[in-house]
Amino acid sequence: MANGPHERLLPGTPYPLGATWDGLGTNFAVFSAHAWRIELCLFDPTGRKERTRYTLPECTDEIWHGYLPGAHPGTVYGLRAHGPYQPHHGHRFNPYKLLLDPYAKRLIGQFRWSDTLYGYRVHSNRGDLSLDRRDSAPAMPKAVVSHDAFDWSRDVRPNTPWGKTVIYETHLRGVSMMRHDLRSHTRGTFAALAAPRFIEHLHKLGVTAVELLPMQALLTERFLFERGLRNYWGYNSAAYFAPEPSYLSGHDPDEMRIAVRQLHAAGIEVFLDVVYNHTCESGEIGPTVSWRGLDNASYYRCVPGDERYLINDTGCGNTLNLAHPRVLQMVADSLRYWVTSYGIDGFRFDLGVTLGREAHGFDPASGFFDVLRQDPVLSQVKLISEPWDVGPGGYQLGNHPPGFAEWNDRFRDSVRRYWRGDPGQRADLAARLTGSADLFDKRTRRPWASLNFVTSHDGFTLADLVSYEHKHNEANGENNHDGHNENWSANWGVEGPTDDPAILDTRARVARSMLVTLFIALGTPMLLAGDEAGRTQLGNNNAYCQDNEMSWLDWTLAATPQGEAMTAFVARAIALRRDHPVLRQTHFLFGDRDVLPGVHDIDWFDEHGEPLSPEAWQDPEARAFAVRRAGPGLDGEIEVLLMMLNASAHAVAFTAAAPHFAWSVLLDSAHPEEPPHALPDARLEVAAHALVVLGARPARHGEPAAAQVPAPGAASNEASGAPKGGETPPPDPRQPGAAQANADKGAEDDR
Repeated sequence: MANGPHERLLPGTPYPLGATWDGLGTNFAVFSAHAWRIELCLFDPTGRKERTRYTLPECTDEIWHGYLPGAHPGTVYGLRAHGPYQPHHGHRFNPYKLLLDPYAKRLIGQFRWSDTLYGYRVHSNRGDLSLDRRDSAPAMPKAVVSHDAFDWSRDVRPNTPWGKTVIYETHLRGVSMMRHDLRSHTRGTFAALAAPRFIEHLHKLGVTAVELLPMQALLTERFLFERGLRNYWGYNSAAYFAPEPSYLSGHDPDEMRIAVRQLHAAGIEVFLDVVYNHTCESGEIGPTVSWRGLDNASYYRCVPGDERYLINDTGCGNTLNLAHPRVLQMVADSLRYWVTSYGIDGFRFDLGVTLGREAHGFDPASGFFDVLRQDPVLSQVKLISEPWDVGPGGYQLGNHPPGFAEWNDRFRDSVRRYWRGDPGQRADLAARLTGSADLFDKRTRRPWASLNFVTSHDGFTLADLVSYEHKHNEANGENNHDGHNENWSANWGVEGPTDDPAILDTRARVARSMLVTLFIALGTPMLLAGDEAGRTQLGNNNAYCQDNEMSWLDWTLAATPQGEAMTAFVARAIALRRDHPVLRQTHFLFGDRDVLPGVHDIDWFDEHGEPLSPEAWQDPEARAFAVRRAGPGLDGEIEVLLMMLNASAHAVAFTAAAPHFAWSVLLDSAHPEEPPHALPDARLEVAAHALVVLGARPARHGEPAAAQVPAPGAASNEASGAPKGGETPPPDPRQPGAAQANADKGAEDDR
């Protein structure tokens, strides 16, 4: 196709990358180290008809660039790259394939699956060594030149301290698709995210941040498309700077900015789950939609010696090559863009170990971690890593650098196994309750680095965790072979739904006990959206392709008596954490610091109120214990909390340690609607599968001890109760996590 009105573009500049409008025209810049020539293709406003094609006239430091006067926001464009098609050397250039700009900030149109999306002839005997000469433009979305003018001047970021952060993990689409009080065209979009009733729900719970599953533009895999399914979770990124178009009700990215602005005004932070470990182009036989066609050998990690094949540390076919400076720059630029242009407060990195891989393997001093930790923008937001991938040495829980929190699957599994009644779980759960110091107490990291959760988007919901012993993923079309096989779950008598009141009572009690465990533990708690109302996925523990009522939040559940009761209980558990700083202290506890005479910052007891001996910790059949925490309360006065945990199948009579204190019952998972009340004496029967939290205010000199019986729902002005001082003390044998660390080291290495 001939060039348009301007026979040549002006030279422009190599920076910034992407399409940048300056008020008079647009500068285009794209990286490719191995291309011979790159063309800029302009389309009509619908993106259906290519109107003009230009050659980018300059290449500076492997950045191809050109400037088009008169090109304003709304200009629709794509790229074509000329270069060698030599798969054995990692090169897969094919100018017949229209490519998305890796820095595209807005997309128009949709992917349409066809064989034209592949750079090779799909049915050729030569496979991916052949070349397909059909134009892919009709099957491709297009990039749109955009500007980022938005008034953030009056936005106030919540900047919630890590120690006070409570995360609500949700799917942008799923959280509102069944909200029938909203206009139909806004359901499943950013317009619904900040709806007043949703914000009211977040406030009612007491969470401080929403974490959204991937919302960057995505491509559903072909095998799912052919089954009539969709990649619902979104872990298949097609553009790192553009929101998924279907999540915008009016096709205007400002809709997302407005939602973030409204959540900020409500005191709620917004985190994004982001996928920089792989792209939607899959393995070497995947489609060519962007990076593969621009410079496959630079953007992806190829197998040394035969670059035809890609290293697959992600399990998704390809692995981004973050050891390449331009690829690392793209990721950092993308993250910075979401912070500065959309007001995002933090990120959760999918398969974060992949991002920290160098040639020799995972490295906490890798370029990715170094760039983020020193960046003046990115170092100031919350950073959370999923500390594993499927590559060699891929399990790296606790091995990330300071500044990162990590998803703690050890916490998840310990809580599930303890409350299921598995033998030998007391010591490991105790270590998890104290912020997993055995994993995170190094390099001056703090307990908040342990991102604690019982359930997440990946796996059973809380209701299913206590209703199913086996996964039921038949709807995914993979013969129930997908998803985790070991979920540490129990159905308590019947697989799936039941009307048996005894089973229902046990299920509800165990679910409440697990949630209380989450909120009394040191670390950063994360709640899966819908668990507060009993959401079920009918036993599906891998609902990644279920964009339907199986995955969407059913808001009618919250209006049922059971849903209302559960939501109220979750709110009480979060309020307990908020109102008692000893539950969210920002330093690790080792029981070696006296808070009161005979009372340390943390102590451990059996049900008789006696300190647990080393032999008792190793008793595999013991399923009950108590933990006492002490420290300053919100008003600066010393407070003491005593948590009694009973995973036994029968009630256990506990005697409170420090019986001379006047204790009160603050929360009882067996009696969720029972208000706080004074305990007549130091003895309490804790029901089977239940957790009870007691509180006391030790007496000042010459005064009687006072029980803590706060008014239900009483508001409080928070003040930091974290102990001040120097270095964290070394592990103490009284802290079970310290002893457990050595016992678990071999298992960790195996993982």
